[in-house]
Amino acid sequence: MLSSKAGIKLFCGGVPYPFQENDLKDLFSAHGTVVSAKIVVDHVGASRGYGFVEMATVEEAALAIQKLNGKRVAGKFLTVVTARRQSRWEGRNG
Repeated sequence: MLSSKAGIKLFCGGVPYPFQENDLKDLFSAHGTVVSAKIVVDHVGASRGYGFVEMATVEEAALAIQKLNGKRVAGKFLTVVTARRQSRWEGRNG
């Protein structure tokens, strides 16, 4: 059962490197309620060019995917898809 705080998490690739989390949130908020926005950074704090946005509802997430997937933003094309859940063992070495 999903809690009332649960949202729909989207993966966003092709995020322009100068983008901050507020920029990502602003971009997606035009299409619904953004619960959270996170840009993934490397060990020195530089953007890795992708992030995750959590939308409040399935409908808002679907609209964001429809409107933003493939959209050109600051010279880069966004990839916006439903984030897949990472298993507990993915991403670990050895």
